Amino acid sequence: MKQLISTAALAVALVSTPAMATQAATDAKAADGFVAQAEAEYAKAVVEAAQAGWVYETYINQDTEALTARADAAVTALMVRNAKSAASLATLPGLSYDTARKLDRMRTLIVLPAPTTPGGADEIATLRARIQGIYGKGKGTLSGKPINGSDIEAAMGTSRNPAELKEMWSSWHDNVGKPIREDYVKLVTLANQGAKELGYADVGALWRSNYDMAPEEFSALTEKLWQEVKPLYQDLHCYTRTRLNQKYGDAVQPATGPIRADLLGNMWAQEWGNIYDVVAPAGSGDVGYDVTDLLVKKNYDPIRMVKAGEGFFSSLGFEPLPATFWQRSQFVKPADREVVCHASAWDLDNVDDLRIKMCIKVNGDDFVTIHHELGHNYYQRAYNKQPMLYLDGANDGFHEAIGDTVALSMTPEYLVQIGLLDRAQVPSADKDLGLLLRQAMDKVAFLPFGLLIDRWRWQTFSGEVQPAQYQKAWTDMRLQYQGIVPPVERGADAFDAGAKYHIPAVVPYTRYFLARVLQFQFYEAACRQAGWKGPLHRCSFYGNKAVGERLNAMLAMGASKPWPDALQAFTGSREISGKPMIRYFAPLTRWLKQQNMGKTCGW
Repeated sequence: MKQLISTAALAVALVSTPAMATQAATDAKAADGFVAQAEAEYAKAVVEAAQAGWVYETYINQDTEALTARADAAVTALMVRNAKSAASLATLPGLSYDTARKLDRMRTLIVLPAPTTPGGADEIATLRARIQGIYGKGKGTLSGKPINGSDIEAAMGTSRNPAELKEMWSSWHDNVGKPIREDYVKLVTLANQGAKELGYADVGALWRSNYDMAPEEFSALTEKLWQEVKPLYQDLHCYTRTRLNQKYGDAVQPATGPIRADLLGNMWAQEWGNIYDVVAPAGSGDVGYDVTDLLVKKNYDPIRMVKAGEGFFSSLGFEPLPATFWQRSQFVKPADREVVCHASAWDLDNVDDLRIKMCIKVNGDDFVTIHHELGHNYYQRAYNKQPMLYLDGANDGFHEAIGDTVALSMTPEYLVQIGLLDRAQVPSADKDLGLLLRQAMDKVAFLPFGLLIDRWRWQTFSGEVQPAQYQKAWTDMRLQYQGIVPPVERGADAFDAGAKYHIPAVVPYTRYFLARVLQFQFYEAACRQAGWKGPLHRCSFYGNKAVGERLNAMLAMGASKPWPDALQAFTGSREISGKPMIRYFAPLTRWLKQQNMGKTCGW
C-alpha cells in the first residue's frame, strides 16, 4: 500500500509540476514586487519620522510632541501593514534569498507594534511621545533645589555624601518614574495586541525573534553568556562592597549583603567607574592620570572632544564626518529649551546626514560616550549602500559594540599619541591592576544591568508580572542580578524602571549586554590583526588602516547577512563568546580573589 500511494503521488506531482512551477515563479515575482514597493514606502516614512523625532528631542514642547507622535504613528501603521502581508508571503516557494530575508525583517524590525484597530497606531504613538516627554523634562532635587537629568547624573558621580545621594536618587525616581507608570501599562497592553496580530505571543517574543534564531534560542544564548561572565561580576561586587563599607561604615553600607544603589556613582548603578577613587588599591590603584583632568588641563571643549573621536576613526582610514554633522548635531544642552539629553546617534536621510545628540560635559565619561556614538555614525555610513531593509547592524548588539571597541583602544599610549597625556605619565606595568580595575568598574559592573532590563520587560509583556507587581519585580530583579537595593523603601505605586531612559523610549536593551561581550571579542580580534604582543589591555589599534579596512568590510554588510557571517568576517568565529572578556580581565580576576579571601561574598 505504501508503494502504491507513493507511485500515485509521484504521478500527480509529475502532471502538476509545470503548472505549480509556473505558479511558484509568478508568486515569487509578486513577492519581489511587494518587497520593492514596501521598501520604497518605508524609506520615505522613516526619514519623515526621523526628522520629526530630531525636532522633538532637541526642542520639547506640545507641538513637537504632536508632530513626532503623528510621524511615528504613520511609520508604525505602515510597518504593521507590511508585516502582516510579509507573513503571508514568507511561506511561498521559490523566494530568492533577499526577498525571503527582507520579508522576515519586515516583521522583526517592529519594536512597538500597534494593533490595526481604528486609532491604534495613533494611540500608541501618543503614549510613547508623552512618556518620553515626561522623561526629557524630568528633574530631581539636590539640597531641595531642582536639578535636570544631565546635571543630576554628573552630581551622582562626584558626590560622596550619602544623604545627598539618597535625595538625588529618590527624587529622580519619584519625579520621573512614577508619572510614567499609568501610560506605560496602557502601552504594554496595546503593543501586545499588535504583536499578537503579527503572530507573536507578546512583544518580548517579537524582540527575541530579531536575532536570526528562534526566541527561545536567543534567551538560551544570553543565559550562556551571562554564566560565562557572572563569576567575574560577583568578584567585583564583593570587593566593591568591602571598600564602600570601609568608607561609609555599617550604618550606610553593611559589610555583607547587597550594595546600596545610590553609592555606586551612577543613578542606575549600571556603571561604577565614577567611584574608582573609593575602590582604588593603594599604590597600583593610582594610575597617575585622570582623563577628566587631562581634558580640562588641555582646554578641551565639547567640539574638540568630538573632533578627537573623529580622529580615531580617521586614523583607521575612515572618511571624515560630513560638514553637516558639525552644523546640525546637538553637542551641548541649549539654555533656552528642554531637550532629551540622553546621548544618541542619528542618520536622518539614511545616506550621510549623520548627527549626534548629546549634552556634553568635559569629562572622561562623555569622552568615552562620544566614541560610542560616533561608532554608530560610522556604522550607518558604512552600510548606506545597502537596500533599505538592510540599513542596520548585523544585530543591534553589533551596532552598540563598535564605538565601545574603539573606546577599549583608548589606552595610555593612545592618549599620548593624541597629545592628551605626556609620555612620562604613562603608567608603568605595576599599575596594570589599577588600569584593569578602573575599566572593570564600568565594563563588568554593567553586565547584569544590561541583562535584567529586558528580562523584566519580557515578564511584563508576557503577563508573568502584572502591573500591580511592576515595582516589586523590578526591585527583586535588581537584587537577584546586580546585588543592589534602593536607598529608601519603594511602595507599589513607584515605577523605578520608568526612570531609565530606555523604558519610556521603548528601546530594547539586551543589545547593550551583547555589546559589552562583543566589544571584547572585536577588540581581541583587532589587536591580533594589528600584531599586538603585549598585555591585551595595553593594546591600541589607533592608526592601523589594515584593521580599519577589515572592520569597514564587516560594517558595510549591514544586516544583509545573518550576524554569525558578519562576526566571522572580522573575528574568524561564528559564535559570540564571553571568553575574550575573561582573558582581558584575567590578571584582575586573580587579584580580586586574593582581596576577597575571608569575605562573605554574594548577597
